[in-house]
Amino acid sequence: MKILAINASPRGMQGNTGRLLEEVLNGVKQTGVEVEIINLKTVTVQPCVACDICHKTGVCGIKDDYEMIKEKLLACDGFIIASPNYIYSVTAQLKALFDRCNGLMHCMALEGKYAAAVETSGGGEDQMVLDYMGRFINMTGALNVGGIGSAMAGVRSFPDEENLYARAGELGQELCKCIRDRKNFPEQEPFRQGFKSHMAGLVDAMKKDWIFEHEFWASK
Repeated sequence: MKILAINASPRGMQGNTGRLLEEVLNGVKQTGVEVEIINLKTVTVQPCVACDICHKTGVCGIKDDYEMIKEKLLACDGFIIASPNYIYSVTAQLKALFDRCNGLMHCMALEGKYAAAVETSGGGEDQMVLDYMGRFINMTGALNVGGIGSAMAGVRSFPDEENLYARAGELGQELCKCIRDRKNFPEQEPFRQGFKSHMAGLVDAMKKDWIFEHEFWASK
């Protein structure tokens, strides 16, 4: 089993998001599962330029690190996305990655995988950002095990740290348990199935231009 963690903090693992992510990954490691971390600050993921090449070939036309990240997402058993709260959303680095994942979403290509979200903020509204990341998880086809977020109390510090870190470790362990048990989340199915139906219809309507995605759905 392998877990991929994608950290979108501009401070990498040295910031508050990296600190909370460490505790989630400690929980993962306690189960003996292999972990790989990608810090978006150390790779290049440019904004989508709407060239439509990915719709035709299944491969993004921009020559940067996106395809490497995509292949790691396709190969892992579960993934964690982590971001600080920037104006009640994720960082620009993570939003660029989300936009580039449009092919994964159109095909719901991460179906069968499980994921979790990590968020930190300067002043709260944590759940809003966790919900946004959770929706992205479901749109790729994956199941959302849950998320953890917190306002900060200082540099790499949080209010009620003992409780927060305990819950973070439990989230990491739960992610691995869900993968092993192939846990179902019935409450997520209405959204996932509705999105799947919408994507299949959209791709069919665009079949002359979205050749790769149309062939993907035709083979399902």
